[in-house]
Amino acid sequence: MEIAMPFEAPVNRWRERVRPEWLDYNGHMNVAYFVLIFDHGTDEFYPLIGLGKPYRQRTGKSTFAVESHITYQKELSVNEEVRVTTQLLGYDAKRIHYFHTMWHADKGFQMATLEQLAVHVDLTARKVEPMPDDCQRLLAEMWESHKDLPLPKELGSVMALRPKKG
Repeated sequence: MEIAMPFEAPVNRWRERVRPEWLDYNGHMNVAYFVLIFDHGTDEFYPLIGLGKPYRQRTGKSTFAVESHITYQKELSVNEEVRVTTQLLGYDAKRIHYFHTMWHADKGFQMATLEQLAVHVDLTARKVEPMPDDCQRLLAEMWESHKDLPLPKELGSVMALRPKKG
């Protein structure tokens, strides 16, 4: 079992530096690479709850993201380093709801957020199914560390243009 105890609250395990090829024609990191960095953060989060690459290789089961919401708050330039924190927001036998926050590693301010819902999937049947008991136990233990964290202000945000008054 791939675990690290006790659980950090929030999990703070991934750091990454912006590469030159990630810049777009506006001179800052392209939105696609925010998603890539968050995905790397997920790759560090999942082993803590028993769902990392060895789990997939051993069982033929994994997780699929089924819904995401990203906020982009600050620009990033080449060679700037970021870190990603992860907060468990909830879970059940088949689903995991979590929230990544990207921070500027040196200056400490928030850069972006990603709220995500993932489901546990049998890769052969391509169907959603419950996670094994040991993964659910690890999620329960992590939840005990995360349940009292303040909820992110971006949680559940909705994108819309509101009509102007008057």
